[in-house]
Amino acid sequence: MRNFNNKPESEFTEKVIAVNRVTKVVAGGKNLSFSALVIVGNGKGQVGFGKGKAKEFSDAVKKAVSHAKRNLVKIPIKDGRTISYDAVGDYCATQMVLRSAPAGTGIIAGGHARSVFEVAGIHDIVCKSIGSNNPYNSIYALFKVLRSMKTPRSISNKRGLSVSEIYGQQEEHIAKYAKLMK
Repeated sequence: MRNFNNKPESEFTEKVIAVNRVTKVVAGGKNLSFSALVIVGNGKGQVGFGKGKAKEFSDAVKKAVSHAKRNLVKIPIKDGRTISYDAVGDYCATQMVLRSAPAGTGIIAGGHARSVFEVAGIHDIVCKSIGSNNPYNSIYALFKVLRSMKTPRSISNKRGLSVSEIYGQQEEHIAKYAKLMK
């Protein structure tokens, strides 16, 4: 006899970031629908986000999860706990500043960004959101930064320098963005 209830567990964890209940007024009454913003990650540096709309909340979440799994981003993680270098990105009125942190710092970030880092498997990071705190714009800005990140080895190969020389040049740019973190 087969046990159909024991489905293999997915390697991805899901977090619902935002849910909107939308009511459309039509001649016959009101049509109620839901839209959901979901984050999906495997805890090993892969993370994605998706949006879904449906008449039922659970259907909206299912659509968002399938959309998020199709749009995964691989994040280069240093020492299995933080990002390799500091980065800045923006989307509309939201600007995100990401800084790598020493071991034991934890995740110092706002609600939407914290969820992304938790499901991605990043344990030590400092993130500052400047401007709008709209969850959609925050997630878009954060993923714009994460998509642009590259491994230090790929950057050093492209420039023809060693990895240690790349980190030396980075210190000059850190001072430039330090005033944004205050």
